[in-house]
Amino acid sequence: MPNSDKINYKLYSNFLNSLAKDLTKFYFAKLNKTFKISNKLKGKGYDPVTTSDKAFEKFIRSKIQKKFPTHQIIGEEFGFKKTKSDFSWVIDPIDGTRSYVIGNPTWSNLISLNYKGNPVVGLANFPVLKKYYYNASDKVSYVVENGKRKKIKVNKTASMNNAKVSIAFHNVLSPNQLKKIPKIIKMMQFPCVDALSYSHLAEGKLDVVAQCSNKIWDIHPLIPIIRAAGGVVTTWKNEDAAKAGHILVTTNLNIHKKFLNLLKPVSK
Repeated sequence: MPNSDKINYKLYSNFLNSLAKDLTKFYFAKLNKTFKISNKLKGKGYDPVTTSDKAFEKFIRSKIQKKFPTHQIIGEEFGFKKTKSDFSWVIDPIDGTRSYVIGNPTWSNLISLNYKGNPVVGLANFPVLKKYYYNASDKVSYVVENGKRKKIKVNKTASMNNAKVSIAFHNVLSPNQLKKIPKIIKMMQFPCVDALSYSHLAEGKLDVVAQCSNKIWDIHPLIPIIRAAGGVVTTWKNEDAAKAGHILVTTNLNIHKKFLNLLKPVSK
């Protein structure tokens, strides 16, 4: 992890706090209308992208460019703006595009600031739900809902016996693989809705979230929020979650180790 003394948390968290409000205003002023959808996979599956994804990313990039012109930017839709800076911004303009397409309000704007490749400050903004999550340091995370800010912490009383578990395999695991993890299947109780499930864990509403095939923009913005709220986040192989891929997030190390062990048959 980077030396937190080198990160001006106040500067960056204030920027993201302000950006969240700007993004919600932008959505209701410009994007809350009919949009066009295309399929990135063109007949080989379904991975939708909308005109709103692209409009959001252009808007976010312009805000970052104006405030931090020397910083690098990596976005899902418009690629990598490379500079010599140690700071880079990672953008998922709409996390949960499928939800967006069908009018489900759980989609979000995800943005992280990375220092030397490590996510240090993150934002998960939910315009339709009128709330957003961000971290103000490596030890403090907040949810802001209807204009009211509240410090959040994971549920420290969770155990394997009472854990609220949310998992999505996204059709990545085969039926034969799923047979190898019967205990995991049995413990799946709650729906998994993209970044909102990770955010709910940071807020103490869920205790375990696991997903397959996260890209860096899916998980980087959530890593600092989860960790500052006291959560544990790694890959299923117990590697640094910044690598992305199959992600496991839990409220404490004890549960984390047990779930890593349960996932071993499908995490090779």
